[in-house]
Amino acid sequence: MSKLVYEAELNRLQAELVEMQEWVKASGARIVVIFEGRDAAGKGGAIKRITEYLNPRVASVVALPAPTERQRTQWYFQRYVEHLPAAGEIKFFDRSWYNRAGVEKVMGYCTAEEHIRFLRQCPIFERMLIDDGIILLKYWFSVSNKEQEKRFRSRLTDPMRRWKLSPTDVESLTRWEDYSRAKDEMFVHTDVEPARWNVVEAEDKKKARINMISHLLASIPFEHVDRPEIVLPKRPKGTGYQRTAKSLQLIVPDVASHLADDDHVGLYDDPEDA
Repeated sequence: MSKLVYEAELNRLQAELVEMQEWVKASGARIVVIFEGRDAAGKGGAIKRITEYLNPRVASVVALPAPTERQRTQWYFQRYVEHLPAAGEIKFFDRSWYNRAGVEKVMGYCTAEEHIRFLRQCPIFERMLIDDGIILLKYWFSVSNKEQEKRFRSRLTDPMRRWKLSPTDVESLTRWEDYSRAKDEMFVHTDVEPARWNVVEAEDKKKARINMISHLLASIPFEHVDRPEIVLPKRPKGTGYQRTAKSLQLIVPDVASHLADDDHVGLYDDPEDA
């Protein structure tokens, strides 16, 4: 996909996402979108493009850290429940309760009993959400081991993405088959109605984003919402107010005025989008 075609279609879809957001606010809908998949499969990039023009008070990202000692003693789903949407909200889960079926299972962060209990409870939990009126969409970003390693290697020397590589991510290279088996087992138990998995082929990030966003928009029954017309009022006549003298304020240095064309080092070009 050419960059020109990609950006044009992405802009069109982002405008539709804003339309969807207005419907969510007006209708009081509650939407949960789950992003799962291999490390470096492109989940974060997709979320970034989806939320770029959305109101963070309506659409927010949930990316939870490792559980605390106290949270480890709670019902497993408990810390996720408090992040579920209220009326007129969309929650994008950048990884979710499915951590237990993936990284926790493979890395030994949970017991076999906890893993089995999760696989048994998860479909019930998700059915409860849907029965309560929440629109639940689950996306699995699929990428090959060759492409994953390529993206990992690019991050080793990319200062903008180096932070995305953790010891757990690196170890996933040597545990590819373990993660594959864990994913297959997870699908057996959780790829069921009414909460099926939607698999996104993510070998090409641009295509993956376009396909995923298109599917998301097609899966939500939103309608156009007329917004009230806004008319800017005329400014009232001044009453003699004078702005505070700049000499009395701590002004941020004007670095921008000293930049020249020679200082331009070029825009950042994400090597993973090439």
